[in-house]
Amino acid sequence: MKNLPWMCILWPSFLAASALEMLVFAQIDPTELRWAQMQGGLSSQAIYSIAFFIFWLLALASSLLTAWLIQSQPVGEKT
Repeated sequence: MKNLPWMCILWPSFLAASALEMLVFAQIDPTELRWAQMQGGLSSQAIYSIAFFIFWLLALASSLLTAWLIQSQPVGEKT
């Protein structure tokens, strides 16, 4: 993975996190989340931000795994 440009991993994961953020919060109102109220009443913007970075980390892990699998040597192939 040394030769892979990092933007090939970061940009698609950012776009996936953005789409997931829109889909999730189109259905869920962050002020109605019970765990957000227990944490001292986080603002809606804080919940949106935290959720976005969680979604981005999950999408980043998926992109990294895909890049690693693409660059892996196929079974049975010798170099």
